[in-house]
Amino acid sequence: MLQRSRVSHVFGGSPASCRLSPSLSREPRLLRASTASPQEPQLSGAVLAHPGHRGLCGAPPPCPTLDLQTSARTAQVLGGDADLEPPPCLLRDLLPDPRHGAVKTEDNFKSSQFHLDLWFYFTLQNWVLDFGRPIAMIILPLEWFPLNKPSAGDYFHMAYNVITPFLLLKLIERSPKTLPRSMVYVSIIMFVMGASIHLVGDSVNHRLIFSGYQHHLSVRENPIIKNLKPETLIDSFELLYYYDEYLGHSMWYIPFFLILFIYFTGCFTPVEDESRMPVAALLLMGPSSLYYWYLVTEGQIFILYIFTFFAMMALVMHQKRKGLVLDSNGLFLFYSFIITLVLIAVWVIWLWNDKILRKKYPGVIYIPEPWAFYTLHMNNLHAGKESL
Repeated sequence: MLQRSRVSHVFGGSPASCRLSPSLSREPRLLRASTASPQEPQLSGAVLAHPGHRGLCGAPPPCPTLDLQTSARTAQVLGGDADLEPPPCLLRDLLPDPRHGAVKTEDNFKSSQFHLDLWFYFTLQNWVLDFGRPIAMIILPLEWFPLNKPSAGDYFHMAYNVITPFLLLKLIERSPKTLPRSMVYVSIIMFVMGASIHLVGDSVNHRLIFSGYQHHLSVRENPIIKNLKPETLIDSFELLYYYDEYLGHSMWYIPFFLILFIYFTGCFTPVEDESRMPVAALLLMGPSSLYYWYLVTEGQIFILYIFTFFAMMALVMHQKRKGLVLDSNGLFLFYSFIITLVLIAVWVIWLWNDKILRKKYPGVIYIPEPWAFYTLHMNNLHAGKESL
C-alpha cells in the first residue's frame, strides 16, 4: 500500500478511490483494482490510464513532466515491485523520436497524390533561374549590368540558391514515408554552400566571354589568358575555374541528387491504383527530362547521375519483391531519369566526331558541355552572319 501511494504521489495522482479503466485492469503487469483491499487507496486513473481510456474519474490529465529528482524517485518505486510499470505516456516521452532515425519503426503506407504544384514550380524555376541564367546575361544590355557589377544571371543564381532548397524541403515534407531528417538538412546546407561557390566562379567565367574568352578551350589555351604577365595570374584563373567547375559542382550536385534519391525511397506503395501518372505529369515529364539533360551535360556530372539512376533501379527491383510499386511521384522522377539518359546518348552520338570538343574532353567519358558547343559553333555562326 505504501508503494502504491508513493507511485500516485510521483505521477500526480490522488489517492481517491477511482477505478482503473476495464481495458487496463486486464493487463497482467499493471496494478489491478481487484488486488487492493477496500481500505487501501487505489491508483488514480491519471497514473496508468492511457489518454485514450476513461475511468470513473473522467479523462486523465496529460502525462506529467518529470525532472531529475522525480525520475529518480520513480525508478526507486518501480524497482521495488515487479508488477509496477511506468505509464504509457511516460514511455512515449522517454523513447527517442523515430523521425530522426534513432529508432527504426515500421512505416504505415499512406496514400500519396501527385505533387503537381511542387513539380511544376521546380521545373519552371530550373529552366528560368538555372538554364536562363547565362542567356539573360548575354541578351540584356551590358550598360545595365557593368562588368564590375553582378550581372542579371547572378541575380538569377541568387534566387535559385534560395528557391530550390525550399522546394526540395517541401518535397521531403510531403513524402508519405518518414525520411532521415538529419541527412536531408545536412544535404541542404551543402547544396546552398556549393551553389554559392559556383555563383562566384561562374559569374567571373561568363563575364570573361565579353573579353573574348572561349569556353571550348582550356584556361591556358585561351587567347586572353595565355599571354598574361606574370604567369602566376594564369594559376589564379585556373583556381577560379576549379572552384566553378569542380568544387562548386560537386558540393552543389551531390547533395542535390542525394535529396532526390532520399525522396525517391519514400515513393513506394502497395496499392496498384496509385502507380499511375496523371496527364499533367506526362506533359511535365518532357521539360523536366530536358532540364536534367542540361544539368548533367553542362555540370559534367554523368558519373553522379548514372550512379543515382542505378541506385533507383536497384531500389525498384528490391521493393518489387516486397510487393511494393512506385507511386505517381516516383514514376515521374524515375521516367524523367530514363528519358534523360536517352537524350544524353543522342547528344554524345551527334558530337562524337567533333575533333575540337574531343580535345577538350579527352578520356573514356565524352560528354561535351552545351555552352562549349555554343561558343565553338553557334557563336561563330552568328559572327559569320554579321560579317555578311
